[in-house]
Amino acid sequence: MASSSPSSRLLFFLSCLALALLAGAEVHHHEFVVQETPVKRLCNTHNIITVNGQFPGPTLEVREGDTLVVNVVNRAQYNVTIHWHGIRQIRTGWADGPEFVTQCPIRPGGSYKYRFTIQGQEGTLWWHAHSSWLRATVYGALIIRPRENKAYPFGKPSREVPVILGEWWNANPIDVIREAQRTGGGPNVSDAFTINGQPGDFYNCSQEETTAIPVKPGETALLRFINAALNHELFVSIAQHKMTVVAADASYTKPFTTSVLMIAPGQTTDVLVTMDQAPTRYYVAARAYVSGQNVAFDNTTTTAVIEYDCGCASDFGPKIQPAFPALPAFNDTAAAAAFAAGIKSPGKVKVHEDVDEYLFFTVGLGLFNCEPGQLCAGPNNNTRFTASMNNVSFVFPQHDSLLHAHYYKIPGVFTTDFPAYPPVQFDYTAKNVSRALWQPVPGTKLYPLRFGSVVQLVLQDTSIVTPENHPIHIHGYDFFILAEGCGNFDPKKDVEKFNYVDPPQRNTVAVPVNGWAVIQFVADNPGVWLMHCHLDVHITWGLAMAFLVEDGYGKLQSLEPPPIDLPMC
Repeated sequence: MASSSPSSRLLFFLSCLALALLAGAEVHHHEFVVQETPVKRLCNTHNIITVNGQFPGPTLEVREGDTLVVNVVNRAQYNVTIHWHGIRQIRTGWADGPEFVTQCPIRPGGSYKYRFTIQGQEGTLWWHAHSSWLRATVYGALIIRPRENKAYPFGKPSREVPVILGEWWNANPIDVIREAQRTGGGPNVSDAFTINGQPGDFYNCSQEETTAIPVKPGETALLRFINAALNHELFVSIAQHKMTVVAADASYTKPFTTSVLMIAPGQTTDVLVTMDQAPTRYYVAARAYVSGQNVAFDNTTTTAVIEYDCGCASDFGPKIQPAFPALPAFNDTAAAAAFAAGIKSPGKVKVHEDVDEYLFFTVGLGLFNCEPGQLCAGPNNNTRFTASMNNVSFVFPQHDSLLHAHYYKIPGVFTTDFPAYPPVQFDYTAKNVSRALWQPVPGTKLYPLRFGSVVQLVLQDTSIVTPENHPIHIHGYDFFILAEGCGNFDPKKDVEKFNYVDPPQRNTVAVPVNGWAVIQFVADNPGVWLMHCHLDVHITWGLAMAFLVEDGYGKLQSLEPPPIDLPMC
């Protein structure tokens, strides 16, 4: 397919901007300078990779219909890309960001301008690096408010606060994953969790910098929770306060009240909190939810403090010990399932009972045999950890991006034979799966989808190595979660559990440990779209695949041409 000229691309971009302006939308210009910055955490000063010297990075605030133009300048020593997590990127797949999927990386000294319009989405999303483990410190909130003169579907809150949950290593995170890749073993776990970049009161040398959220008695605040942690799902609670969930992954929900959230990496949850307690100090606390057996994890607790401003003469200040909330045990799967079951769409949604593509993907871990002469740190010291979908361990290309190769029909970069079903059917959640099934096949395989086709996908956890709750994220799409359950999915019995009325709409589904989830979406966005586990160690091991959605009819159903500054490999 021939590329359009630079002048025609510029004309097209300017016409899009003109249409946006006529519709009352705005164009927001930002520059992100990716650079090394010294920060002090846990008693020591570390050089980390940041955006504009900030950790977390800048919060971007827009309205639905606005256009973002973000010039990313790489002054760090590593390759980098930026992913705008949850943004649909309608026809603008070149701006999606995953390294070697929709673009080649921005090399040190290079730059790339991400351009996209936010259509039909409101709520809390976020942005993060999508290159190696740079996401450990390169991330920030992306807030999408309703258009002018359009209100939230709930009472206007007195204040809005992004609350970003993160993960901190004393070591360089890039070194951590490179060492794990060298040995084939599991990476070292993090040294702390953070809230808005700060570990909180229960870590060394951290108490003075604990994140504080000032509030006034009687007001209602909108807290926008984002789980930016690399490898941990998290339970979150606020001492003596109830939370009313009103949105998840930038989709509104039926309001429901809870004392605990379970947020997987990649997910966001918006809650309303009424400050109806005695005017003092209260902890917001988060700790790991760990579903895998014998899996090393960060067993620490991060905190922020909600501080009431009572307007009184006395200052209780930091001398008053905040109240601490009740958090579930780290392995409380029932609490995680109960929270997921509470999330539903606000009203009846358009779910399709006539489906074009019925897919069934197993997700889980595996082992590669150690090569002769290799020293491997997996189980029994003669294996390397891996992961797969449908027994294919995804291999990212290194010399071209998948989208570029697709657009220009470049052969040899990928194949389109990703299996629609597991090549071998077995008892997926059995305690003792045959060792013959533990070793997947490496490959760069895509699954092609006709534009406009209705896709229904069963995501089935497996017990190979260990069963685990896997947060699966699809780029370029929201989807409806029709049902979740335990054990092996039974197409005859479990279809009775499908919610065709008000299923939740999300971009990341936490597939239950030793269980399954069924999702549905319409393939109405052309391009190459990565689907992967948002535990970064798992995507590093190959727990990913990609959909190739073909162009439809005419310009409005076709992928835009690549930008003139698209990085080349």
